[in-house]
Amino acid sequence: MERKIAGNRRVDRLLDEYGESHQDHKNKFIHWICVPVIVWTVSAFLWSIPTPTVFKSIPYLNWYTITMVLAIAYYITLSLTLAVGMSVITAACAYINAVYSAGLPLWQAALIVFVVAWIFQFVGHKIEGKKPSFFKDIQFLLIGPAWLLSFIYKRVGIPY
Repeated sequence: MERKIAGNRRVDRLLDEYGESHQDHKNKFIHWICVPVIVWTVSAFLWSIPTPTVFKSIPYLNWYTITMVLAIAYYITLSLTLAVGMSVITAACAYINAVYSAGLPLWQAALIVFVVAWIFQFVGHKIEGKKPSFFKDIQFLLIGPAWLLSFIYKRVGIPY
C-alpha cells in the first residue's frame, strides 16, 4: 500500500517510467557504469567553456556550477534527499574537473569518454530492445542519475 501511495508522487512516476526501458540486467549493468561517466563528461564540457571576466571574481563560478545550481533546483522539486545526493555527485565532478591534469585538455578527454560511454548506452538499449527514455522526454537525461541513486538509497534505507 505504501508504494502505491508513493507511486503517485512525481519523482516515483518519473523513476518508474525511466525504469521501464531499463529492465534487462545487461542494460542495467551498462547504465551503472556509463551514466556516472556521462554525468562527469557533461560536467567537464561545461567546466571547459570559457567564462566571462566577471566570473573570475568568484572562485569556481563557471558554466558548470551555474548549470548545476539549476539542475539541483530541479531535483529539489522532485525530492530533497535525491537533491542532496545529486549535490554530492555534482561536487565530486567539480573536484575531478578542478584537479584534472592529464595530458589532453579536459574537454578533449571528456569528449572521447563521452562518445565511448554513449556507444555502450546505445548497445545496452539495443540489447533491451527499447529506445532510451530521453527520446521521449529530454528531462530523462536528468532522471537517469537519480534513478541509479534511488537504488543506492533503497539499499541503505534512505527514503526519497
